[in-house]
Amino acid sequence: MRDTLTREWRATTIGAICDAFGGEIQTGPFGSQLHASDYSIDGTPLVMPQDMQGGQIVCDRIARVSPEHVSRLSRHVLHNGDIVYSRRGDVTRFAIVTEAETGWLCGTGSIRIRLNCPDIEIPYARRYLQQEAVGGWLKQHAQGVTMPNLNTGVIRAIPFSYPSLPEQQRIAGVLDRTEALRAKRRAALTQLDALTQAIFLEMFGDPLQNPNGFPVSPLIYLIDPARPITYGILMPGPNQITGIKYVRVVDMQDKKIELADVRRTTEVISNSFRRSLLNSGDLLMSIRGHVGRLAIVPPELDGANITQDTARLAIHGASTMFVLECLRTQGFQRWMAKHTKGVAVRGINLGDVKQMPIILPPRQSQESFTRRVTAIERLRITHRASLAELDALFASLQYRAFRGEL
Repeated sequence: MRDTLTREWRATTIGAICDAFGGEIQTGPFGSQLHASDYSIDGTPLVMPQDMQGGQIVCDRIARVSPEHVSRLSRHVLHNGDIVYSRRGDVTRFAIVTEAETGWLCGTGSIRIRLNCPDIEIPYARRYLQQEAVGGWLKQHAQGVTMPNLNTGVIRAIPFSYPSLPEQQRIAGVLDRTEALRAKRRAALTQLDALTQAIFLEMFGDPLQNPNGFPVSPLIYLIDPARPITYGILMPGPNQITGIKYVRVVDMQDKKIELADVRRTTEVISNSFRRSLLNSGDLLMSIRGHVGRLAIVPPELDGANITQDTARLAIHGASTMFVLECLRTQGFQRWMAKHTKGVAVRGINLGDVKQMPIILPPRQSQESFTRRVTAIERLRITHRASLAELDALFASLQYRAFRGEL
């Protein structure tokens, strides 16, 4: 993975480091050793793949076991500085154990690395392992066809390069500071997102409880009659160099459409689904898979199309931004979840979408709300652009840092 390291850097592997310094690589307990019935409300947390995010352990849904299981599984107890990896599925997922998690257990589906090396700073190791190059290497070498799996042999073979301790500290410090700026920008975007919902609830209240007694209309009566609610292309075919753009659910992120990732289909295929052609300002809603994602069509996608997983809502009798934020409220998201059906692929029927009860405050109140949200959206655009610049800077610094060029 490295081709321009200086002589001050040492190129080795995780396994060689463990062998040289008395470290170890230990697979977490198998299902035969620890059953779901052994979990308890209180007790010692188990670190499993879903608890690993961004190189850290998160406790939102963490499972726990009683003290007798901790004693029985003592070989799986975690120490400060341990590295835990997801053993199957997303094999790039990992986390560093801190002092706060010392004494917890490596859970089922995880694998623990204990470097035990005085020559390696753990913050440096975290940044090193976060590289796309390392993630790509793990995906390439993971075992299994239907689901990638890591074993101790693959973990041992992970290439690892490191400079002197002061240089490790410098590299980790630079990347940590850049990441802190990115985190602040992401937090600002989250706050702006929450602000739009706070303004909606302040002005109109929960739309399903309707405390202000506003008139209520099924969504179908707020749609342009000439452009009824519909889904789109069933089989768009291979991506085309030229042709008609179409929006997938995966393209709908954070109330907007990621234009760089939008694909194209042929004019023939798109023309066979002319009913679902888009106009700038249309509201899109995902109706299969991740039900309830929303985005407004930008001018760049005027004349584009959608897939069968998305519904086009050509709002005519209300403010489109008002309807979008109405559908984004927690109450309406729960309403959608209640009406979502299916096993293999879950979705909501267009019949239910058409009957969604939308409150109708006075139009001037809707327009006032839209102006306030539009101002917030302008701030969001600025923050998103700044975050994109920071992401590019971080990627550049990361690439240079582990090539000895920082």
